Amino acid sequence: MRFVETEISGVFDVAADPRRDERGFFARIFCPQEFADAGIDFVSTQINLSRNDRAFTLRGMHWQDPPYAEAKLVRVTAGAVHDVVVDLRPDSATFRRWIARRLDAANAAALFIPEGCAHGFLTLEPGTDVLYQMSRPYVAGQARGMRWDDPSIGIAWPAEPQVVGEADRAW
Repeated sequence: MRFVETEISGVFDVAADPRRDERGFFARIFCPQEFADAGIDFVSTQINLSRNDRAFTLRGMHWQDPPYAEAKLVRVTAGAVHDVVVDLRPDSATFRRWIARRLDAANAAALFIPEGCAHGFLTLEPGTDVLYQMSRPYVAGQARGMRWDDPSIGIAWPAEPQVVGEADRAW
């Protein structure tokens, strides 16, 4: 795997190094030792799947505050997303800045999101599955969120969301 830190400290693009042959490819997509060697303290304790039937489905922007804060490793296993991270760490040099990446099943790339950052995505294709590896189990009642279209953040989405859940509309 290859780890490249983004413009936001602690957020990493995580690239697989696929071994290709006539069958397709095989790639390691998570190894605690490789994360540790890259200076990333991340142990996956829970894995979640987000299935999204329709293109332009929006999920986000979500996080949990301490002591329930979660780091996430996010990758797409079917379809594609416009994946967004917002830095909400008040002591960070990039506080309230955001980045976006296209994640898709074809390249097996992932995004590592540290504690203290909001995360969300917009599906770009129908039948998109997003796999989340979490640093700690979800705690009911501790979810936090912000509007995907908060003008004080100004996230540039590639299209208008067509499907937005009630909870995400209410932030």
